[in-house]
Amino acid sequence: MTNWSPNSWRNFPIVQQPKYPDAEQVAEVEKQLSSFPPLVFAAEARALEQHLAGVSRGDAFLLQGGDCAESFADFNAPKIRDTFKTLLQMAVVLTFSGKCPIVKVARMAGQYAKPRSDDMETRDGISLPSYRGDIINGFEFTEAARIPNPENLIKAYHQSSATLNLLRAFAQGGLADLHEVNRWNLDFVKNSPVSEKYHDVAMRIQEALGFMEVCGINPANTPSIKETELFTSHEALLLNYEEALTRRDTLTGLWYDCSAHMVWIGERTRQLDHAHIEFFRGINNPIGVKVGPGMQPDELIKLIDALNPSNKPGRLTLITRMGADNLAGKLPELVKRVKQEGRNVVWISDPMHGNTVKTDNGYKTRDFNAILREIQAFFAVHRSEGTYAGGIHLEMTGLDVTECTGGAYKISAQDLERRYETQCDPRLNQNQVLEMAFNISDTLKTARSDYLASRG
Repeated sequence: MTNWSPNSWRNFPIVQQPKYPDAEQVAEVEKQLSSFPPLVFAAEARALEQHLAGVSRGDAFLLQGGDCAESFADFNAPKIRDTFKTLLQMAVVLTFSGKCPIVKVARMAGQYAKPRSDDMETRDGISLPSYRGDIINGFEFTEAARIPNPENLIKAYHQSSATLNLLRAFAQGGLADLHEVNRWNLDFVKNSPVSEKYHDVAMRIQEALGFMEVCGINPANTPSIKETELFTSHEALLLNYEEALTRRDTLTGLWYDCSAHMVWIGERTRQLDHAHIEFFRGINNPIGVKVGPGMQPDELIKLIDALNPSNKPGRLTLITRMGADNLAGKLPELVKRVKQEGRNVVWISDPMHGNTVKTDNGYKTRDFNAILREIQAFFAVHRSEGTYAGGIHLEMTGLDVTECTGGAYKISAQDLERRYETQCDPRLNQNQVLEMAFNISDTLKTARSDYLASRG
């Protein structure tokens, strides 16, 4: 690629960046990061791209999920394990009930930065810089905590490295063994309204595994029974961090952002003539871009052509975030135009960000039914346009939090204060995630069957 280098983004306008007080300290931190080992490898990113190419053909479904923003303080093995198991549970339900292979991508091991609507936050007449994620500044509402600290980049790297090591161990070391599917339940799921459905799926999987073993198919000769592939992703907001971890692959000579297998551009940083588009156009990872209700068809085509000029399947994922009341009126013209232009993309739904509201008691929340309505509308639009609804993107946790209202447990606005633990946006808890999987599994099975039939 001509006229591109890992640092060429520095010649372009950029938004949503911290204002560090010491430029020399920032440069020293960037130099240290550049000397550190990569967090992921180019071959892994290429493997994910191949899987996503399959999603774009309707051969699989993308499940992307994890924390809204990872926290230094909450960094521990049980939390990582529980989120991993939650993703596995949802994937098992969608695979078995939806009759569809699932590509699993975690919002983990790097999701430490968050864009903000306002540069300043005001409480009781005091204004301080907004909290932008632990990789930038502290959550505490104090002047000292809110000063951006470049040393946080180093801490984010080390915690991402440790998280990746643990995720790889879980994925390859036996925790993902389908024989353990009935033991993946966390304690608080045992009394869940959907636990009976889950146990039914688990028992049917056990019966299928027993039959396969009689036929000679077992974990010893079929590793996919006891192992799984899990990829990582995050919003690549801080380009100095991403640049420092961008390396040239020795096999292909291509540049890869080795901070994660997949990175995406947020709704607030996707300006065509800005730094994020410049950086993303040169890396060869699978990439995503958030698509909000203000996106126009001409703008979307220009964005696609800037990020995927060779029209390579699996390269670009469009993550729609429009709101349950907006999607049906906004998405069809975008889908229709992309189809008419013959662009190869993966369409997935982020039903979280467009459905955030504030309650009377001051909590930001999202309603389970609104999230589900947006997903269902997403499927309906693609079915109407003859295109493939390729996945979902959820902010979720394996913890028993009360941050999103609704669901089978009927969490109310008054219940939010019981376990409202997020530092940024409200997340679906483990029960709500599992319930969501059952709610959309039949829709996925029908949508995929109809799409493949129409394709001939």
